[in-house]
Amino acid sequence: MTQPSARAPAEPGRDCPLCPRLVAFRELWRANEPDWHNAPVPSFGPEDGRLLIVGLAPGLRGANRTGRPFTGDYAGELLYSTLIRFGFATGRFEARPDDSLTLVDARLTNAVRCVPPENKPTTEEMRTCRPFLSATIDRLPRLGAIVALGKIAHDQVLAAHGEKLSHHKFGHGAVHRLKDVVLFDSYHCSRYNTNTGVLTTEMFHAVFAKVRAHIDMLG
Repeated sequence: MTQPSARAPAEPGRDCPLCPRLVAFRELWRANEPDWHNAPVPSFGPEDGRLLIVGLAPGLRGANRTGRPFTGDYAGELLYSTLIRFGFATGRFEARPDDSLTLVDARLTNAVRCVPPENKPTTEEMRTCRPFLSATIDRLPRLGAIVALGKIAHDQVLAAHGEKLSHHKFGHGAVHRLKDVVLFDSYHCSRYNTNTGVLTTEMFHAVFAKVRAHIDMLG
């Protein structure tokens, strides 16, 4: 992995200016919904966890509204219930950041920290935001596994590690051994994927069953 400098931040500031299109979209929604978070969404979970889960970007009416990854839309319902099932979370998920949910041995982040129009970040926006992902990975001293939710997250994790995409093809349920961590692939737990049958609850659970077994082997 390309190592960030010692002072490289893992989280962008609330008014991060790096991506003009995302800044404009953020300002639009700050005007429309002044009570929403409407800012880069910080990572969630302990910084000494052995598991990192990487999503694509905050949803407009989900994390962009609530300020916590995967909180406020359907994707969070499937993700957090799965984390509870496999011992990576405790408490109760109630789709709001002040619920009783706590992550255990796991941290959750996004490849792009600001909500993009139509949930589609550009290649340049992904590249610009990648140092925050690299710094997030670098700050997890016990990291042993990463789950990539979707191909974009998969590609960004590989890029952060300096790996060639051609050597690690994305596929649901695929497992990739990188230099210092094991990468697990899953289709994104979006409502679209679950409604169309691209991803079932059983398929999602199967990925996390493998992750749980791997983490348990680490001791």
